[in-house]
Amino acid sequence: MSDNYISPQELEEKVINEIKGVFDPEIPVNIYDLGLIYDIAITEENEVVVLMTLTSPSCPEAMSLPAEVQERIKQIEGVKNAKVLLTFDPPWDKSMMSEIARFELGF
Repeated sequence: MSDNYISPQELEEKVINEIKGVFDPEIPVNIYDLGLIYDIAITEENEVVVLMTLTSPSCPEAMSLPAEVQERIKQIEGVKNAKVLLTFDPPWDKSMMSEIARFELGF
């Protein structure tokens, strides 16, 4: 292995940390803790595929949030490529939020 090797676990941790820097503009909590990220898959070639949703299908940020996530992930050292897929199945609801998000929002 080269000195630049990064394990899939380390890369996933970096991806999650980067995603935690993206906030829904209408809710003061990052999209990871809101529960908008359904899956993070990393291929053997270090390509990252993220399956995410939005708080609502009519969310005004429908195009900008996935694009921001994709661009942030592409900037991570070791990532060859990134793709964000948007789904509304299952639909997002408040039960998907982390304990941190619930606390921050007073739930």
